[in-house]
Amino acid sequence: MASQKILALVMAGGEGTRLYPLTANQAKPAVPFINGLRLIDFVLSNFVNSHIYQIYVLAQHKPRSLIEHIDNVWAPRSRHPEFFIKVRLPERGKGTGHFKGTADAVYQQLDLIQRHKPDLVAVFAADHVYRMDVQQMVAFHRERDAEVSIAAVPVPIERAASCGVIVTRPDGQVCEFQEKPERPAPIPTDPGRAYASMGNYLFDARVLIELLEETHQRTATDFGHHIMPHLPCKQRLFAYDFMCNRIPGVQPYEERGYWRDVGTIEAYMAARQDVAGLKPRFSLVNHEWPIRAGRYRRRAGRLEGRAIRNGAQAAEREFGRAWRAVQPQTGR
Repeated sequence: MASQKILALVMAGGEGTRLYPLTANQAKPAVPFINGLRLIDFVLSNFVNSHIYQIYVLAQHKPRSLIEHIDNVWAPRSRHPEFFIKVRLPERGKGTGHFKGTADAVYQQLDLIQRHKPDLVAVFAADHVYRMDVQQMVAFHRERDAEVSIAAVPVPIERAASCGVIVTRPDGQVCEFQEKPERPAPIPTDPGRAYASMGNYLFDARVLIELLEETHQRTATDFGHHIMPHLPCKQRLFAYDFMCNRIPGVQPYEERGYWRDVGTIEAYMAARQDVAGLKPRFSLVNHEWPIRAGRYRRRAGRLEGRAIRNGAQAAEREFGRAWRAVQPQTGR
């Protein structure tokens, strides 16, 4: 079967208010994580490692450090016309000059989708810590003749109320999507857990264009609140179980299917602890599936290596300043 052309849109426009003051002067996806890595480096690394090379980053709030990071560290590696990582900001000529929500942000990219003519559009969140082979999700999407697929991860039922919760049939087809429900529906075979949306979607390009135009007409602006809850009645919507994703080079002591939404200070600090130690829950050292744009690499050219080193040092300085500011608020 012929490979499909995939266009990636990375949702990097969130304010990250719950991560304040780490987000006082920068977008949430640009927040330094550790060893020079920023949060956005995880999703960008997953796309590049999955051989998906046409990537647009949709930014909005305080985008300067995010733009500089991508220009200095990622852009020098994407010189081929079919390999690019570019930042897109809201265009003033398209309404209010800002993104009203995730669906509106993608709606403002309709010209890109129509220009590139992809078979699939991957719409992924920019600020989660994980490894994922996106091509395995693509294979799942094709095998089930899906029109829309959502990456799902099992979470404890007591944590599911803060997530988009997915109810599925045995074959993975979604029969209900609950956005932050008061009473999350459990997995039928595992009543202690629920399937949570990772905020990572695959769309057939034709279906996405139709959805965006229809939802724009009724002033809907967000995937989780306005689009996904209505899709089970309209499209072939499937949930891809992230626990089935297999990454080479993962060590036996690492947590299987590690994925963290670091939307709060507590979750952020816990994730930093998870990558520490001799046997971490999530190792940043994996030569078969590297998280890129961190420390200087031996094979990097002199100019590229200098940019990476400078970016790493600047990121650590930013983290230090921001974390010192948050100490009185957390009591730590």
